[in-house]
Amino acid sequence: MNVLFRNVRELVELATSENKLISELMIEQEMLITRRSREEIMNQMDRNLTVMEEAVEKGLKGVQSTSGLTGGDAVLLQNYMKKGNTLSGTLLIDAVSKAVATNEVNAAMGTICATPTAGSAGVVPGTLFAVQNQLNPTREEMIRYLFTSGAFGFVVANNASISGAAGGCQAEVGSAAAMAAAAIVEMAGGTPQQSSEAFAITMKNMLGLVCDPVAGLVEVPCVKRNAMGAANALVAADMALAGVTSRIPCDEVIDAMFKIGQTMPTALKETAQGGLAATPTGRALAERIFGAEFVKGV
Repeated sequence: MNVLFRNVRELVELATSENKLISELMIEQEMLITRRSREEIMNQMDRNLTVMEEAVEKGLKGVQSTSGLTGGDAVLLQNYMKKGNTLSGTLLIDAVSKAVATNEVNAAMGTICATPTAGSAGVVPGTLFAVQNQLNPTREEMIRYLFTSGAFGFVVANNASISGAAGGCQAEVGSAAAMAAAAIVEMAGGTPQQSSEAFAITMKNMLGLVCDPVAGLVEVPCVKRNAMGAANALVAADMALAGVTSRIPCDEVIDAMFKIGQTMPTALKETAQGGLAATPTGRALAERIFGAEFVKGV
């Protein structure tokens, strides 16, 4: 496959040497790979952004999953935030609530945009629509946010894994959070290298995160992991913008995540056989939803 970059080092070097945004390189790469025009690619990402907006709006109005395991937490967070005395600050709680809103819509069988997967779909839009209120980006800059996220997601997908079944939740929410952190940095005016640092800092702190969905559903603990992924992304972005760097290069962090996923037990990779899914309460919830035979089967 003829591509402009294969790893983060190549991406950052190319962006720096050509004085281009990471988002611009991802747009050019999409044009190269898909043989579509810039206008077609930008319009497609614009449609993706609209899907994300609609999912957040729906989630913030309150939704409930069929299982009854999730729903309504995004509303609780927004109500708490509006009281004006949050410990973490309005921006962070707003990002968390919008990440939760997206994943609650996913759990309620609504339409979302996988970034990079359905189970991790809350982090990128959650952070985007929160920082929007602070950075006041144009529509094009919001679309570029998604391309920057996509550039790093492209590297992870082609060099490691974005699948919980293959690499645990570190590969899903971990990747999503790191992608978001890199995009936040670019939108805030940081350098391509700082985007790389933000990605690495985020991913390092989510290594080893298991995938243990209760009853095999993408609800518990998935929704709240998206919340924490959004918080992680914002903090890592601030650290990178402050000049903090990762002692382990970004590509090596991605490789470490991949190897950790390979050695992770099958019970902790989306099988609902271990972790929270195997707790007494986790099994009781699974039995309530699917019956005793389901629990015996796992």
